[in-house]
Amino acid sequence: MPLRQDRTRASICSTAARLIAEDGVSDYGQAKRKALRHLGLPEHTALPSDAEVDEALRSWQTVFMGEEQAEIIEHLRRKAAELMHILQDFRPYLTGSVLDGTASRYAEIDLQLFADSAKEVEIFLLNAGIPYNHATPRSERAEAVLVVESDDAVANLVIYPSLEERITPKGRDGKPRERARLPSVLRLLPNSAD
Repeated sequence: MPLRQDRTRASICSTAARLIAEDGVSDYGQAKRKALRHLGLPEHTALPSDAEVDEALRSWQTVFMGEEQAEIIEHLRRKAAELMHILQDFRPYLTGSVLDGTASRYAEIDLQLFADSAKEVEIFLLNAGIPYNHATPRSERAEAVLVVESDDAVANLVIYPSLEERITPKGRDGKPRERARLPSVLRLLPNSAD
């Protein structure tokens, strides 16, 4: 029975990884539930952890995307760095799949900003001529999420109160979520200087 469960877990992981990489599903929980339906498994089937799906995603991207994956990551990191430079007054941090290297074709840039109020960021964007839309925050701690779109990238600006900067949020696995300031993002780019 354990061997069968291991195979089922592996199938769920690989299907969820494909859904994330090819179809742009960004939520690991949603990808696992869709994988269950796709595989015709009952809803009560034990799901793999997010870390297992993340590992499967990295493997899938290495095998099936190769050089394209590296180009996507570099492009999105460059776009993130440009936006971070523009928004430097709000102490931006890059987080998520663009930072950790698992971003795929439909990935969005996730930036954490820290301001006295979300209105301050909105006024800045308006004055800079940068159009944005509102999205629903996924965290109770976030004050707002502003979505900035260009022809070749989408960025989610997640705005937190200034005092929240000292608090490191937890990731999917319960560990501190990785985040990087602009100098660190620039070091990730080939041929970039701080």
